[in-house]
Amino acid sequence: MSDPVYVLDASALLAVLFDEPGADAVEVVLPGARMSAANLSEVVARLSDLGLDREDILKDLSELDLIICDMDRPQAEFAGLLRRTTRQAGLSLGDRACLALAASLGAVAVTADRAWEDLEVDVQVQVVR
Repeated sequence: MSDPVYVLDASALLAVLFDEPGADAVEVVLPGARMSAANLSEVVARLSDLGLDREDILKDLSELDLIICDMDRPQAEFAGLLRRTTRQAGLSLGDRACLALAASLGAVAVTADRAWEDLEVDVQVQVVR
């Protein structure tokens, strides 16, 4: 049996970057983990909002052993269709992109967002907080 593949939500990576609760659990799966480009954009935006310098943001993120994945049409459709079932939990497009990527890879979606605990989606979810 092969090792599981992990797909990080923006909240999971931010937990590592800010040493928040759950960071240790994310660090274990970080090497070789995947992330949707939409989630990477959320991380960059959050760091930018906090006033971090552009070059520092890009340098710090490039040093991570993280594989960034483009969103293809089936993933975009899946993420869009998730809106109805995840709306009450407040999931963003980035959240749904993470779930769609995980579904397409048969991977585990990793998040620090407790709202994901009660999701009824056909994706394995690991909440690290």
